[in-house]
Amino acid sequence: VQLQASGGGLVQAGGSLRLSCAASGSIFSIDGMAWYRQVPEKQRELVAWILADSSATYADSVKGRFTISRDNAKNTVYLQMNSLKPEDTAVYYCSAIVMHNLRSPARNYWGQGTLVTVSS
Repeated sequence: VQLQASGGGLVQAGGSLRLSCAASGSIFSIDGMAWYRQVPEKQRELVAWILADSSATYADSVKGRFTISRDNAKNTVYLQMNSLKPEDTAVYYCSAIVMHNLRSPARNYWGQGTLVTVSS
């Protein structure tokens, strides 16, 4: 399974970006999908998480500004980021809990990361 993330870039504070992450390969179903972010010398942190029924959870730092969504038919997760702040600058990674079949346990996969830079 491969996760291809896109949509990062440079934006001014207060602006918006939309990240996308498409999963491809041997996929029976996808349970949770998530976005994480990481800055140098810090641990990767969870930004938002969405289940197959579209119930979502957000980090306190992004509540009210970011919205996670998914298209199950396309195996794709999105992150709409509004009112961006310089402290949102990070490499954003997507992840997905993938079931390959009904006999094997689900596995977690990561995308390659996309850089978001918010200038002040």
